[in-house]
Amino acid sequence: MNERPDIEAVFWDIGGVILRMESVRAAHREFVDRLCAEYPAAAGSDAALDRWRDVLGTYFGDREGTAFRPAREGYRRAVDEILAVDPDETEWESLFRRIRDERAEPNPDAVAAIEELADAPLHQGVISDVDDDEGEQLLRTFGVWDAMDSYTASEAVGRTKPDPAMFETALGKAEVEPARAVMIGDRYEHDMHGGTQAGLLTVAYGAEDGPAVDIAFDDLRELPGWLGVSE
Repeated sequence: MNERPDIEAVFWDIGGVILRMESVRAAHREFVDRLCAEYPAAAGSDAALDRWRDVLGTYFGDREGTAFRPAREGYRRAVDEILAVDPDETEWESLFRRIRDERAEPNPDAVAAIEELADAPLHQGVISDVDDDEGEQLLRTFGVWDAMDSYTASEAVGRTKPDPAMFETALGKAEVEPARAVMIGDRYEHDMHGGTQAGLLTVAYGAEDGPAVDIAFDDLRELPGWLGVSE
């Protein structure tokens, strides 16, 4: 689909679209290094990082269907596995937030597109599988929070994409029909398939190709032009 659609709402994913995931991985490594340096640890930082990843992978992998599991609880469990002291006796949460805010980086082309669309006569929102406060803080750190007309986080809905409830909630906030909305995401099953099943058009940004993808962009600065609202 290359023709210009008649769109009234654009919905963004955060991780992998607005947020560079490479910076998340770097932030997690720095956090684990600092954690092991400041508190008694059960192993060295390299082994601790492997354990951190294993615990988080298991935590999110064990959820039932599309049920939401808060990332903050996964982080706490991973910290408990890494440290030789009770996490409640440390300040790991403030350390984690500080490093996240300092190290998280946006995808510049996504930010540029969001800023351009902020002046367009359409609804701009977020649909993301995040803890409510973490997603908001990332958007504020990147300077795009005020460009959003709505914010739909999995924590508030209680489900994760591709659950229809995520898309239905966001569409309700925007007060638009699914066929007049676009989902921009980096994961095929969650964003592309989920968006298509909910009746939205889909824009892939790093997501694998497939029948649920309406159009793909390597550079999201092309998005406003496709929507017909380019300056």
